[in-house]
Order: sequence, then structure tokens, then C-alpha cells
Amino acid sequence: MSTTAVTPSKSPADAPRKASPRTAAPTGSSRIGLRANLRHIGALARRNALQIKQDPESMFDAVFMPVIFILLFVYVFGGAIAGKGNQAEYVNYVAPGLMAMMGMNIAMGVGTGINDDFKKGVMDRFRTMPIARSSVLIAKIVVEVGRMMVATAILLGMAFLLGLTIHTSVFGLLAAIGLSLVFGASLMWIFILLGLTMKTAQAVQGMAMIVLMPLQFGSSIFAPPTTMPGWLQTFTDYNPLSNLADASRALINGGALAHSVWMTLGWSVLITVLAAPFAVSKFRKKT
Repeated sequence: MSTTAVTPSKSPADAPRKASPRTAAPTGSSRIGLRANLRHIGALARRNALQIKQDPESMFDAVFMPVIFILLFVYVFGGAIAGKGNQAEYVNYVAPGLMAMMGMNIAMGVGTGINDDFKKGVMDRFRTMPIARSSVLIAKIVVEVGRMMVATAILLGMAFLLGLTIHTSVFGLLAAIGLSLVFGASLMWIFILLGLTMKTAQAVQGMAMIVLMPLQFGSSIFAPPTTMPGWLQTFTDYNPLSNLADASRALINGGALAHSVWMTLGWSVLITVLAAPFAVSKFRKKT
């Protein structure tokens, strides 16, 4: 008797399946809702704030730089500009301008920080997560704006000790602080872009100083533009730091402020609109 081998029939479940592509994590904010995006920004901002808590030395520039700057400029330039013995009058001129300078110097640190984070591999880890790429950069800016607020508070505290007087109102002072924060936040996008473009943190700092020095000293922060040559006055008139310094003075000391305020807000919007998309795009593509 011969036996016939029975071949078991294959069920549909045993049939070979075509491999399905692995679902990719979202790569941009277009696939992530606003609520989730804000949650990611909050979590990343908390992470950055905890880093500062673990490394208090990272706050040294925000704490000591305002004290050094206002003492240096009031007692070195105050006598020459306002007259010997009239340094107290110069405080009301230079303190609002130094608010603009603080924002720019704090913003410079954002670029070096971003560059350093890439060297450590921190940013590569963030880019593998299903979060909006912009949230990483915005969280960085949020924490740096907080550092800027600390620096501005210390600057104004020292200015009041040296004789700063508010000739308008507390609301004018708060408006000047808010305007400085808005402009400083817009500048951070430029320095983030520098941090993502330059190879080293030293290169970022060097390029930042090339940009900072002409803007700071070719402005109305330290001296009235009327004492400058004609060609430099023209540069000063269009310098965004001059617009911010003049707006802050008008908000604190009184005077016409509409033009300088609108110019500062215009510069802030223009810088953000131009620099932010390039910074986010560079962040996505950086290797």
C-alpha cells in the first residue's frame, strides 16, 4: 500500500507579506498641532533652564556685565559728555541705551550656545524626536529672553542707585523694557543662524563682534549723534540700535517717541521674518 504525502495548504495568513514602509517621524511644525508645539517648547525651555541651574556660572555675563558697563560708561564717558560732576544727568541718557546693548550681547551668546550643543551631539538627539524643529530654537530664545530680563533688571537697579529718574511713568519704563526684549529676541535669530553656519564657537564670537562693534559705537547709545561727522550721523539715523535707544529714552524721559518706536518694531519684525526661516532650515539640514 502506497501512502501519498499530503501537502498542507497555505492559508492567506501564511502568504508572504510585502514589507510596509516604516512611518517617519514628523520633520516640521506643519504636521504638529499648535498645542503640541507649545508643549514641546515648554519642555525644552524647562530643560534649558535646568541646565542654567546646574551651571550657575553661565549666568555670570547676565549678572556682572550690566554692573560693569554702567559703572564704566557713566564714570568714564559721563564727565566728558555731560560735563565734570554731571554724571547723574548722563545716567538718564546712557541707561536706556545700555538696555539695547544688553539685548545684543545676550543674543550673541545664543549663537555660541547653539554651536556648542551641536558639537556635543545634543541637537542631533533633538532632531530624531517627533517634535517641530522650530520648537528647539524657540525654546532656546525663551530662556535667553529670561536671562535678558535678569540683566535688564540689574542694569536698571544700578542705574537707579546712580541717579536714574523716571520722568514719564512706570508704564513707560515697562514699555521700554518690553521693547528691548522684543528687539533682543529678534536679534537672536541672526546669531542662531551664525551659530549654525560657523564651524566653531570661537568663529561665531569673532563674527558677532565684527557685527556688534560698529552697531554699538556707531549709534546714539553713548553720545548724541549731533557730535558726530555727517556721514556717521546718516549711519546712526538708520542704525536699529539708535532707534531702540531713542525709543527707550522717550519712554523713560519723555519726548517724541512714535517714529523711533515704530522703527524699532519694524526692524524687529523684518529681522525675524528674514532670519527665522533660514535658521530653522539650516537647523534641519545641518550635518
